[in-house]
Amino acid sequence: MTGGPGHVLVLGEALIDLVPVDGDGNVRAAQFGGAPANVAVGLARLGSPVAFAGGLGGDGFARTIEERMRTAGVDLALCARSALPTALAVADPGTDGTGYHFHLGDTATFRLPDLSAQAGRFGAVYVGGLAAVVEPGAEAVRATAEAAAAHSLLVVDPNVREDRTLDPERSLALLRELCGLAHVVKASDEDLARLWPGADPEDTCADLAADGRLVVMTRGARGSTAYTPTAPPVSVAATPVEVVNTIGAGDAFLAGMLNRLGAGGAFAGATGVQEVEAMLAHASDVAASVCARAGTEPRVPTHG
Repeated sequence: MTGGPGHVLVLGEALIDLVPVDGDGNVRAAQFGGAPANVAVGLARLGSPVAFAGGLGGDGFARTIEERMRTAGVDLALCARSALPTALAVADPGTDGTGYHFHLGDTATFRLPDLSAQAGRFGAVYVGGLAAVVEPGAEAVRATAEAAAAHSLLVVDPNVREDRTLDPERSLALLRELCGLAHVVKASDEDLARLWPGADPEDTCADLAADGRLVVMTRGARGSTAYTPTAPPVSVAATPVEVVNTIGAGDAFLAGMLNRLGAGGAFAGATGVQEVEAMLAHASDVAASVCARAGTEPRVPTHG
């Protein structure tokens, strides 16, 4: 049976990123993507048992996604399947990060299973990405997250995406609700500023942590800071690396966090200063392994 106290359930989208080819910005290559899918593959590569529950279509892109995930060691038994096509995200890298334009309508990608009845079988459940705000997936994500909040460790990464196809007010409200349900929140400083405009991201993290959560804010090259209910914030510098790629770095960081949190065979939110520091350092090493080369799959750190 899929699941166990040391297993992670990842619910969300696996799609195709169309990314510019080096040397010719007019040519784009199809690349495995989707924040939840990246997290699932990252966990598997790091040796954490993980099941991915997404919507897989009937086209060649879906077959590529399935092969990539199975090769990494991800359990796909809980995926929903249909003959619909796979969603596409057209990447537009810039000096301020990578933007995306989405092709989401009438695809298999967001026809997610409602796993509220199975969530309690897993030590940790991750939700986030586009599936948290795009219907019909958002309804399944919400139901599963509510069950996970009651029966396991609910982990939320509120990736804020802006696109003409998304209702910004509704999307931000849904993501804020998920953060309110979570036991662990990992978010970038930019995402926090968008979710709670007018508030200092550090204050937002402290407020979320005060309700009993572990909250981790990432700042890219400026490192990361963790907030817990009972201890002062803990900050760790980003692992030095010559950056080749930033796509998927945040997902790799989260995979590193979960890999460390579940290292003892069961999940619990880290609260001790040394424990939190070690988790952040490990996650930073994992993220750096993605930044150091093309692609989104992390490597196991050689230390930490």
